[in-house]
Amino acid sequence: MRDPRPKGDARDQSRVSIVTLLPNMITLTGMSLGLTAIRFAMEGRFATAVFMILLAMLADGLDGFVARRFGAESQLGAQLDSLSDFLCFGVAPAIVVYQVHLTHAAGYGWIFVLVFAAAICLRLARFNVMSGQADASAKPRSYFVGVPAPAGAFLGLLPVLVTLTGGFAPGDAPVAVAFWLTVVAILTVSKLRTISPKGVRVPRRLVVLILFATVIVIGIGFTRPWLVLVLLDAAYLATVLYALVRARGRIFS
Repeated sequence: MRDPRPKGDARDQSRVSIVTLLPNMITLTGMSLGLTAIRFAMEGRFATAVFMILLAMLADGLDGFVARRFGAESQLGAQLDSLSDFLCFGVAPAIVVYQVHLTHAAGYGWIFVLVFAAAICLRLARFNVMSGQADASAKPRSYFVGVPAPAGAFLGLLPVLVTLTGGFAPGDAPVAVAFWLTVVAILTVSKLRTISPKGVRVPRRLVVLILFATVIVIGIGFTRPWLVLVLLDAAYLATVLYALVRARGRIFS
């Protein structure tokens, strides 16, 4: 008698490898961290909220790496990653900054929170459109167009990081903080060519020095973590300022 079942094991065809789900699982973990950061910010636990956002940044870098490493890239994953990025790097940092510095800013503080979040949203939307129009044969760019969303979140959190180091008290300079959020928002939607890890090349003679510097930074981070984050933020800001000088006003052309 002929076997009526189709060739191949139907059970295998109805199952999905856990490896293909791993990138989306990491993305959802990052989204959960971003949402939890909002909760801690509302409870006044600002250090923990910032830490949650930093972990979300780590998850954001890890999910893309895992997807490329195991060939698990998908349209669903790309859209999910974009939505998670908006929450983690647009909404969460803005609310943390608002809770720390802008709650008593005569009502105008929320306007700049909306501006920052909208800019991150617009940047991610533009990135999705550019990715959809990209030529598959084109070489990957060695720079970012505008400040990336995670870096924008990191820059936006600078006033909070300075406060956590004891630099100034919460709510001391709401006008300056509101102005800073606006500047970062503009940088994220600009066409400024900002630094990308893929485009960084270092002389071989400096490799050992960089490795030792990494160990020193990690060591200091265990005793003065917020100071280290402020210095890293300032270092990235220096690269943005250098890019601005090189662009000479052509970033919106």
